[in-house]
Amino acid sequence: MLDLDRLRALSAVATYGSVSAAADVLHVTTSAVSQQVAKLERETGQKLLERYGRGVRLTDAAELLASHAERILAMVEAAESDLEAQRGQVVGELAVAAFPTAARGLLPPTLRALGREHPRLRVCLREQEPHSAVPLVVRGEVDLAVVQDWFNVPLAIPDGLLKAAVVDDVADVALPGDHPFAARSVIDLGDLHEDSWIAQSPGAICRDWLVHTLRSVDLEPRIDHTADEYATQLALVEAGLGVAVLPRLGRCDVPAGVRIIPVRPALTRHVYAIWRAEAARRPAIRAAVSALRACAPALVGTTAEDPAA
Repeated sequence: MLDLDRLRALSAVATYGSVSAAADVLHVTTSAVSQQVAKLERETGQKLLERYGRGVRLTDAAELLASHAERILAMVEAAESDLEAQRGQVVGELAVAAFPTAARGLLPPTLRALGREHPRLRVCLREQEPHSAVPLVVRGEVDLAVVQDWFNVPLAIPDGLLKAAVVDDVADVALPGDHPFAARSVIDLGDLHEDSWIAQSPGAICRDWLVHTLRSVDLEPRIDHTADEYATQLALVEAGLGVAVLPRLGRCDVPAGVRIIPVRPALTRHVYAIWRAEAARRPAIRAAVSALRACAPALVGTTAEDPAA
C-alpha cells in the first residue's frame, strides 16, 4: 500500500525541483522529506532520486510514480470535499490568497463575517498578486484565491480551476488639486496626453493594464515615478509630480490636495474567486464565496459624479 504522505512528498519534489523547496511548501524539514522519499523507495523497490550536481533529479520510475501521485492526490482531495459536503458543516481550515487592495479592502470584513457565521472555520490569508496566486491554487498551496483582471486584459485561468464573479470595481483618475482639469466632473483619458503618470512596478498587472489602456486611446504613457502602494502614489500626485489611476476597492485616505475624478468610459476591473474543481463541493469554499459576494457591493459603491451612476 502506497502511503499518501510519501506520495505527497515525492509529488512536491517533482513539482518544485528540489527537496528543500518541497520542504518549504509542505512546511516540514528537508530531512523529513528525504525520509519520506527513502521509505517510498523501500516500499516500491525502486530508486526514485539520484544526485545531480548539488541537487537531485527524479529517476524514470519516480517520474512515472509522480504522475500517478498527482492524480491520486487530486482524487483524495475530491473525496475529502465530498465528505465535507455530505456532512454539510463549514469546519476545518481554509487558505486564502488575495491581491493587495482586496486583502486590505475586501478580506477583513469578509473574514469577520465568516468568523461570526462559522466559528469552527479557521481562515489563513496570504497577500498575493494574481499571477502568483493562480499557480498557488493549481498546486494546492491555497484553497481559494481572490484575483482580478481588467475589462480589456483578461487573466488566464488554467484548466482544472473554477471561478465565480465577486464584484466589478471601478477606477478613477487622481489629479493634483491645481491641475487644469481638477474642476471637471468627468474626464476622458485622452485629455491627459501631456501628463506624467505614476504607476506600479514593471510587470505588475495594474501597470501592464494601464499601459495597454492608454495606448488604446493613442496615448503613449510617460511613467516618471513608480510606486506599488497607492498611498505613495497619492502622495506623489499631491506633490504635483503626475497623475495616477486609483481603484475604489481598498482605497486608502485621499490627501486634501488630490482630486479624484471618474473616467469616461468607466475603467472597470473584474474581481473573482478561483478554486480547484476537486474542492468544488467543500462547504467552506461555498461559504467563503458567499461571504465575499455579500461584503463586496458595499465596498465598491458609485459616487454622485460617476458617469455610470
